[in-house]
Amino acid sequence: MPGWDKIFVEGDIDWRHVSWGGVLIDDRKYNKTDDECNCIPAADNPKVIKAKDATWLKDKDIVFGIEVNGEFRAYPRRIMEVREMVNDTLGGRHLGIPYCTLCGAAQAYFTDRVPAGVKRPILRTSGLLIRSNKVMYDINTFSVFDTFKGKAVTGSLAKKNVQLRQASVVTTDWGTWKKAHPQTTVLVEELALGRDFDFRNNRDANGPIFPVGDVDPRLSVHEDIIGVITASGKPVAFQRSKAFIALKKGQDVAFENVQLKLDAGGIKAVDKDGADLGSHQAFWFAWSQFYPKTELWSG
Repeated sequence: MPGWDKIFVEGDIDWRHVSWGGVLIDDRKYNKTDDECNCIPAADNPKVIKAKDATWLKDKDIVFGIEVNGEFRAYPRRIMEVREMVNDTLGGRHLGIPYCTLCGAAQAYFTDRVPAGVKRPILRTSGLLIRSNKVMYDINTFSVFDTFKGKAVTGSLAKKNVQLRQASVVTTDWGTWKKAHPQTTVLVEELALGRDFDFRNNRDANGPIFPVGDVDPRLSVHEDIIGVITASGKPVAFQRSKAFIALKKGQDVAFENVQLKLDAGGIKAVDKDGADLGSHQAFWFAWSQFYPKTELWSG
């Protein structure tokens, strides 16, 4: 496929695990995301509105909430299921926000404060999958990233050991998010391009539809978990349903330096001082494949 010649290069990736997702590469330049493409169309610097003006959203609609430096923004799942990638600025920080419908995972990567000499990565969808997780890349260098880990695995960014840090993404409903954070902004309806998918409850409802690796039997494949990396570098997953009940009861949900807390109807991980640790929600099959030695909080 055109554009893949720059993608398929040697690096810290096993290309034997990569498959085609059925769509072409999004190789449009930065801020050209209004141009049509036969691809999954990322959005750069999306238009946003205040919560009171978002009359198109229902309170029950699922959103991915992000807070950076006291600024809040909601990314409706309806939009993210169409776009799957947003490059944005929030709280004075640049972000790259991939959403993998197959893994039920929205993540938020800081794309500033990278090594000297590295231009801000602009993230795009390649149209490729690795163990049912989207393969994202930087349009400037065509360096491929491990989407789950935020680590460059090919190209010039891999050679410079670029590792993107994460901000937490809170998965919740619009009504609860805007009530808890009335100052929030939210993406405009037109970014959904007139589409209204719900892959989670339709196409993907019966398990992974693309090849995956060995499935960890400790939880069912589509169990929602909250995943985070501890200060010691250990990945840990919290079964969302169990953690949510415990937190509602006022119980501590913690592992090493990680503490979970309720946020606007969702869950995020913080340290003992309340600092964000960059957690996100995902399906168990995905988290456990990319972190095969993950700890699983048992309550």
